[in-house]
Amino acid sequence: MRGNRVDLDVLKELIPGTSSRADATALLGSPTAKATFDDNIWLYIGEVTQSRIGRTQAEISQDVIVLAFDDKGVLQSIKHVNQDDSVPVSMVSRATPSPGSEASFMQQLFGNVGRFSAASMPGGSGPSGGAPNAGSGP
Repeated sequence: MRGNRVDLDVLKELIPGTSSRADATALLGSPTAKATFDDNIWLYIGEVTQSRIGRTQAEISQDVIVLAFDDKGVLQSIKHVNQDDSVPVSMVSRATPSPGSEASFMQQLFGNVGRFSAASMPGGSGPSGGAPNAGSGP
């Protein structure tokens, strides 16, 4: 069991048009999630799972209780949905273009030429030291 499985007998105590967010929280606890673009839609998601090979979980059943509130926090509707109400979603495979990512092979190969100075390279000559002068002696 994972999530927040709602007891349907307790759910009957919530009355649309009368009950508030505080009533829902007192009876059911905090929602599992809120709708992405609407804080007035509360989701209570509970699922029964079973262990499979490789410690992955197989979903046996899933129930979702959807509570819709108005802007004043008064319960407007209660909806019970499960796997039978689900809609298959197909993924679209495409790439989002980003500026500057279309460099040619030659641009990539020679792109860093001139960005580094000899002084910044290990063993290079410059103010931080480098090779001793060949003409200096004991």
